Amino acid sequence: MERRLLSNSTERKMEESPVRDVETGSETGGEEALVGNVNKLMVSPPGYSGAPRKGHLLFDACFESGNLGRVDYISEFEFDLFIRPDTCNPRFRVWFNFTVENVRETQRVIFNVVNFSKTKSLYRDGMSPVVKSTSRPKWQRLPAKNVYYYRCPDHRRNYVMSFAFCFDREDDVYQFAYCYPYTYSRLQHYLAGLERRNMPYLQREQLGLSVQQRRLDLLTITNTAEHLSPEREKKLVFLTARVHPGESPASFICQGVIDFLVSQHPVAQILRDHVIFKIVPMLNPDGVYLGNYRCSLMGFDLNRHWQDPSPWAHPTLHAVKQLIVQMNQDPRVSLEFYIDVHAHSTMLNGFMYGNVFEDEERVQRQAVFPRLLCQNAPDFSFSNTSFNRDMVKAGTGRRFLGGLLDDTSYCYTLEVSFYSYMAAGSTAPVPYTEETYTKLGRNVARTFLDYYKLNNLIKDNRPIHIQSSEVTGNDNKKGNGVGRDAADREREKSQSVRH
Repeated sequence: MERRLLSNSTERKMEESPVRDVETGSETGGEEALVGNVNKLMVSPPGYSGAPRKGHLLFDACFESGNLGRVDYISEFEFDLFIRPDTCNPRFRVWFNFTVENVRETQRVIFNVVNFSKTKSLYRDGMSPVVKSTSRPKWQRLPAKNVYYYRCPDHRRNYVMSFAFCFDREDDVYQFAYCYPYTYSRLQHYLAGLERRNMPYLQREQLGLSVQQRRLDLLTITNTAEHLSPEREKKLVFLTARVHPGESPASFICQGVIDFLVSQHPVAQILRDHVIFKIVPMLNPDGVYLGNYRCSLMGFDLNRHWQDPSPWAHPTLHAVKQLIVQMNQDPRVSLEFYIDVHAHSTMLNGFMYGNVFEDEERVQRQAVFPRLLCQNAPDFSFSNTSFNRDMVKAGTGRRFLGGLLDDTSYCYTLEVSFYSYMAAGSTAPVPYTEETYTKLGRNVARTFLDYYKLNNLIKDNRPIHIQSSEVTGNDNKKGNGVGRDAADREREKSQSVRH
């Protein structure tokens, strides 16, 4: 028995009810109602026509960053789930994010995600989906023993990810996702909180608008205090994230970078004195909002269009490229770094991709930053870091800007695993959490102190080890994984979702 659920389809009418943001609990109206609520999908046994009973599961993906295209009823205990492809591009089917309600206590089910577009996946290596519920709002990974990834003869020998789950609270709404979601509305809420703090060294501006008229935000973080010499040349670091909308770990890393740079940590204060940081936290806001994995609203992989972006088809990319080109032509600006943050679906740890150069000295200099980051971040792997000039990557930001900028500039793709990292001396992978993703971001920011050899400016030989409590802002809420105390962690243990 087949049931279709058109999650976040662009066919939705503008006048439908506002879409929910399950991250912030808010509703977005007006133009955001383009992906508004429609009826949730009740999946009942074949031939059943009575009133829904407890245990007749109710599926929903009609919320921000939601994705579920279709549900097939196999039995009372088993359901086949189909990912909705990226809008206007059927090639990409990876990201999923949906809710289930009307469950029966102790109801055990098997969900089969049957139409993944990628054959290689960290699901083969122990990765598992994440889950939360209304009474336990912190995301958790399902136990790896409950997850199976295999080639299935019943589905054209496509790869299938099956996971077993036991619902334990009848009144809860359960949410399952490929990885920890980080929505457009969550970013807007976070940036608004930063603005309310009126920090003189932080500037937020709207660099442009997406096709669906969502904000393309640009943050500038640097110290403009009077004690600084106006003649001092500041280095410029440019960072972007979420060009691929399903790579949500990139947003946690980006937030970690921002949280650290705007903090009162002595390292952050010194970096603001000597470096200008320009950050575009979400380069593909439409794709994030719609629940796409790789593409924009119009089906473009924006990270293949840096060479000639269209102002109408790729307006966010066009605006960022235009800004970088302008800065590169300004003799007062020393643009030294471009870092584009991604998440990787087949490899562990954090690592980088860099470019290939003929000049051996430049090759060695390009390796300096990843080597320093490896010393600061226990989850970063220099051995996984590689330098290439693959033709298929010619349209990426790293490759295009590597050819545009001069030989004192370095362009990297920073990748982080969707799943886990191998710490030094450990024999088992350590699954990433929202907090460990943000910690990697803090360590990325910290590494610029070493790169620019500013360590001698730390006063009183104060230790420069970064604690999360030193960099969290006043707007962080309890339970978001940042700056939590022991009591919070104990409470979470007692409230863990049963699997």
